[in-house]
Amino acid sequence: MELTLGIPALLFPAISLTMLAYNARYLAIAALIRQLHQKFEETGSKSVGLQVQKLRKRLTIIKNMQATAIFSFLLAVITMSLIYVQLSFWANLVFGVSLLALMISLILSFIEVQLSTKALEIQLKSMEK
Repeated sequence: MELTLGIPALLFPAISLTMLAYNARYLAIAALIRQLHQKFEETGSKSVGLQVQKLRKRLTIIKNMQATAIFSFLLAVITMSLIYVQLSFWANLVFGVSLLALMISLILSFIEVQLSTKALEIQLKSMEK
């Protein structure tokens, strides 16, 4: 299959929307950490401290999700440049790496969603008691 300028360009809206979703997650967790930090300062609760630690782990995952998505976007742009200068072997190679980076970003997103769901399940169970 011949790689044309249109193929990597298809990634642009997908990666842009993914980045918006990742940014929304980041901002939500950052706001929650700020609230919990204030609560921790007031109460010194160990459970609040543990929640902040878990959120820190999720924040790290989101940072890595964003980094790999940005890397994928950058590689898609490089792919288009390589197609333009007719270096098809390198364009195919770089585009493959771009897709791999996007897949890694999505896998990290899946892991972060699983952590988020586990945290919510713990809170729901404590409410049921």
